[in-house]
Amino acid sequence: MTLCTVTGTIVSTQKNQTLKEYKLLIVQPIDLNGAFIGKDVLAIDTVDAGIGDKVLIIQEGAGAQQALQRKDVPVHTVIVAVVDGFDIDFQ
Repeated sequence: MTLCTVTGTIVSTQKNQTLKEYKLLIVQPIDLNGAFIGKDVLAIDTVDAGIGDKVLIIQEGAGAQQALQRKDVPVHTVIVAVVDGFDIDFQ
């Protein structure tokens, strides 16, 4: 899983039939301080996330399909959680 921030939305007038029920969002990986560390990623939203939310994504084809509990969806990345907060204990 990867920690990300939602940075945008995708509007599509046409998409694969199996994707019609899902919202598509743009997410960008972040480090534990909230700094952007990677490239933007297109992800299927399963948790009703919004712009600015910190989220966890699964970024594997088979793992993403398993998270959706569907094998007929052409997907690589799925948002599986909205992160309300986290604590880090450095020793």
